[in-house]
Amino acid sequence: MSINARQIFVNLPVRNLQKSKSFFTEVGFTFNEQFEDESATCMVVNETIYVMLLEEDRYTSFTKKEIPDTNTHSEAIVALSLDSREEVDEVVNRAFAAGAGSYNEPQDHGFMYGWSFADIDGHLWEFFHMDMAAAEAEAKTQQ
Repeated sequence: MSINARQIFVNLPVRNLQKSKSFFTEVGFTFNEQFEDESATCMVVNETIYVMLLEEDRYTSFTKKEIPDTNTHSEAIVALSLDSREEVDEVVNRAFAAGAGSYNEPQDHGFMYGWSFADIDGHLWEFFHMDMAAAEAEAKTQQ
């Protein structure tokens, strides 16, 4: 049996919900206010991918584990593919303008280009573009 999930909801703890919502709005995301209250909001990535931003107290109601200090620890890297290198640069530059921290310099692997940032709560985000034709060509040369 293989898993065929229809949607993904990533849950992230945030220190200040309104500041995080404002930050991600500036980056270019929208929100589904149907799933929003004073301690949570639903950020729309696309029609099947969502990020639940949960104030820390709300987040800890779902787990007995501590929230890691994102200044020294990483719990995940959220990686999202985009349609072009230019779009990657545009999104990451908007994040920097909104207050994101630098995480990695742009990385160009020929067939794949990516750039990363740390959001205002220290969560790591990577945006990348993969040229599938170039990836297939590179894979053939390595065989």
